[in-house]
Amino acid sequence: MAVDLAGQVRDFLSPRLAPGARLGLGYSGGLDSSVLLHLLAGLRQDLGYSLSAVHVHHGLSVNADAWAEHCRRACGRLGIPLTVCRVEVVAEASGLEAAARAARYRAYADQAVDYIVLAHHLDDQAETLLFRLLRGAGVHGLAAMAGQRDHEGGAILRPLLSVSRAALHAHARAQAIEYIDDESNADLALTRNWLRHEVMPQLEQRFPACRKVLARSAGQLAESAGLLDDLAAADLAAAADAAGLRLDVLAGLGPARARNLLRSWLRRETATLPSRAWLEEALA
Repeated sequence: MAVDLAGQVRDFLSPRLAPGARLGLGYSGGLDSSVLLHLLAGLRQDLGYSLSAVHVHHGLSVNADAWAEHCRRACGRLGIPLTVCRVEVVAEASGLEAAARAARYRAYADQAVDYIVLAHHLDDQAETLLFRLLRGAGVHGLAAMAGQRDHEGGAILRPLLSVSRAALHAHARAQAIEYIDDESNADLALTRNWLRHEVMPQLEQRFPACRKVLARSAGQLAESAGLLDDLAAADLAAAADAAGLRLDVLAGLGPARARNLLRSWLRRETATLPSRAWLEEALA
């Protein structure tokens, strides 16, 4: 049975957008963003938003120029303005993949739009949860990707998080949507690709619904993270003042609650998330 992707995207966007909202699609030219490009183009008149696209040219592939040209042609056919942002990706301790992702989000923040729309889908959500779990992430990390979150320059929207990669493939075939295939997606040296091509298929043999289950778990963890944030906000109201944190209030809390308070305060003050070991040392 075909999935009504246009209906799902409409239902996601309609309660979030004011008339005249400016949407900018993060458009790589791959399957996911190509399907979303066509869906958003078809909903413009119905939902009353303006639509543009931004393609981030990382320069990491010999095909990067050809991909940018593909995106220009695709947007031209649909009457969608496209910005191509050339970025320099410098690998740091977190790795090349993380550096490229950081460069993309910096480019998104520079766009004159109200919302950046990204094409992450259900399979991405499941893989992100598993990836972060194996890296020892806490509740906030395991909440994976939010359907909507604030970002410098405007909010980020992800209307396809409940849609599987298989459904996107089926839609692209049915609508004859052309897209590019980044050769790096087959590189098993990248952990996300290894999880996608090696681990997830084996999990699916034993647990056929594992992708949906993992994505649903991410949603449940997001609720838990929200409750922890609410608790931290209440504790901060009692513990924070102009000089910082009142140690007498911090000392009066249990260890888990004190870590939660300190983590939230540091995230607010420094925009970083310290490790559990660091928090325990700081509290000691």
